[in-house]
Amino acid sequence: MARGDDLPTRIDHIALVGNFVPRKCGIATYTSDTYNALKTRFPDMRVDVWAMDDHPGRYTYPPEVTGSIAQHERSAYLGAARMIEASGAQAIWVQHEYGIYGGAAGEHLIALLERTTLPIIVTLHTVLEAPSEDERRVMDALLRRASRLIVMADKGREILRRVHGVDERKLVMIPHGVPDRPFADPSEFKRRFGWEGRQVILTFGLLAPSKGIETLIAAMPAVAEQHPDALYVVLGATHPNLVEREGEAYRDRLHALAAKLGVERNIAFIDGFVEQDELLDYLQAADIYATPYPNPAQITSGTLSYAVSVGKPVVSTPYVHATEILDDDHGVLVEFGDSDAFAEAINALLDDDARRESLARRAYARGRTMIWPRLAETAVEQIAAAVRAQPKRLAAVAPAPSFEPLAPDFRAVERMSDATGMYQHSIYAVPDRRHGYCIDDNARALILMHRIDSLDEAARDKWTSIYAAFVQFAWNPDKGRFRNFMTFDRKWCEEAGSEDSNGRTLWALGVTASEARDRKYRDWARMLFDETAAMSFEFGSPRALGFAMLGAAAMLEAHPGHVLSRRILERFGGDLMTLLDESRRPEWEWFEIVLAYDNARLPEALIRAGAALDRKDFLACGLKTLDWIVARQTAPDGGFRAVGTDSFGRPYADPLPFDQQPLEAQATVDACLAAFDATGAQRWADEAMRAYRWYLGQNDLGLPLATTGDGGCFDGLTPSGLNRNQGAESILALQLANCAISALSKRAQIVAGPQRAVA
Repeated sequence: MARGDDLPTRIDHIALVGNFVPRKCGIATYTSDTYNALKTRFPDMRVDVWAMDDHPGRYTYPPEVTGSIAQHERSAYLGAARMIEASGAQAIWVQHEYGIYGGAAGEHLIALLERTTLPIIVTLHTVLEAPSEDERRVMDALLRRASRLIVMADKGREILRRVHGVDERKLVMIPHGVPDRPFADPSEFKRRFGWEGRQVILTFGLLAPSKGIETLIAAMPAVAEQHPDALYVVLGATHPNLVEREGEAYRDRLHALAAKLGVERNIAFIDGFVEQDELLDYLQAADIYATPYPNPAQITSGTLSYAVSVGKPVVSTPYVHATEILDDDHGVLVEFGDSDAFAEAINALLDDDARRESLARRAYARGRTMIWPRLAETAVEQIAAAVRAQPKRLAAVAPAPSFEPLAPDFRAVERMSDATGMYQHSIYAVPDRRHGYCIDDNARALILMHRIDSLDEAARDKWTSIYAAFVQFAWNPDKGRFRNFMTFDRKWCEEAGSEDSNGRTLWALGVTASEARDRKYRDWARMLFDETAAMSFEFGSPRALGFAMLGAAAMLEAHPGHVLSRRILERFGGDLMTLLDESRRPEWEWFEIVLAYDNARLPEALIRAGAALDRKDFLACGLKTLDWIVARQTAPDGGFRAVGTDSFGRPYADPLPFDQQPLEAQATVDACLAAFDATGAQRWADEAMRAYRWYLGQNDLGLPLATTGDGGCFDGLTPSGLNRNQGAESILALQLANCAISALSKRAQIVAGPQRAVA
């Protein structure tokens, strides 16, 4: 690593993410050339290539490729993130183009980057003046995560500052890399292609309507009139995506246009994806290189860079890259779609050998500043700078601190609520009205109203009424289901919500019928529960069954003879035990072959059903499965580790740590306290406290999620830190956990009082 020794931080291992040969596209060529440049300039550096794969199984990748990532499979991005993180790489260098990554506007890439702690360097191959909503969202997330941003034109830097507000210190302009070839006379190469005596105009690239080839074909009659031996060569295979949609119909249309204009003899279509050395031979055989691209915003053109690097006079439309690389009389610019202007400029150059030679020499000199070794050196300097400012890696959990449980605090819940109900999401601590409301959060908020002691009775009545009214309005008797999502302007987004949202609503109704401070709300909840709960017998989702059981157990506690609640508990308890029998393996004591969200609610439902029905089999099953899930939510140091969302959908697999969400800690607190109530075993109270401390900072990052000054709670832990948004689900999870732990503390004081008196 000849130049690496004088870098502030020695860089000897990076991960490179992008397309790679043999995939046939410009990004694949660029990434492959980048890899070769790094290995040539810094031979001791380890470069792990992670190739984006649009057709898994189609490509036979070379040994340089460490692994491939299935473009449309989000789980593949998460798997790659884990392997990159574990590889010892010092940084990740991403080649970004929206279309090569899966999800809306390539959002799956963000899932990979957010699940590593490594510095991220991104080369932006497209920078948009007017991104769509999805493109802006994804680009903003990418810009937040990136330590350094490489653009290939100054215009890209200006757009990023103006459109996205990017910090100038993150930005660096590195021109598109080019090979280093000696300057040559075109006549030395024409014989190879049978072009002796022809004046050659060349366009190269994957054939697609975005290349503007029609403009040059339309210019050829005027060129051929003055230069009968002129030959316009269109080199390149049809874009694979276009071939998949319509075969070679586009190429056929170009042939038909040439025939219609009578210039078939003056146009040659070469259908093929040529390797770099052969491409350079084609370029060096040309007298003029033409890029008639119609898109003014095109920031990068690798083919233009290659043409300049070998000293070609260029005639081009004034898209961004062309205006920068051809400025100061390094080429000729003509207006978009102007075939007459192209013909005039090409004829002028073909008529003037001296002018053509002058442009060629000037282009070649500019190309020397862009050769691949220069790119490799500059990029590694930027990577080194990013590594010096490397984000803090996961901190080990410190020994459990001495702390007092937080008092329940309604302020953040109130901040997220209005006269309609509780908003779903926030941007930091500010409610995000774009996402409106959902019954899930309003059902949780309704439960909180009965359990939070610190609220004055007037406020309790006001907010209980609001959350209950949302639940009532959500009931759709025509469908026999509760609706879930409502927009900010009070329009329902669907006629029936999910099974899980309906189950959670029944839970809230059962708790309200049992625990509401005012009889008017208890009576209302019992009425609506009786009207709606029979729908639960159509549920198939395990969590919907569990939520309905929790509501039925609460109802049965308040009304011991409630027949419908007893039926729900008996039937669904049996269903959960059947699911357990079907999924169980020696090392897997769980109701499904995968882990998902709110996991501890399933054991809790069986524990509470066992207590309500005096069913020892339900209780024993609930305790055994709770023991199993608690063990899997334990970090190596003994702290609580919530099952991360990355874990969802992975059959019979150990849980992954991120993203960890507050809902899991609250579910575990409640389930463990249910076990404590049923058994009196101190172990379960201790487990509840261990899960609760997660909110206060005893977690994988050593960071508190609770904002103790206002009752708020951050949305989760990611590998790189806190998700600092504060949505309804997170705030409610914390406050319900606060209520549960507060009740536990009061119970302990009551028990301890007589013992002290006796002593």
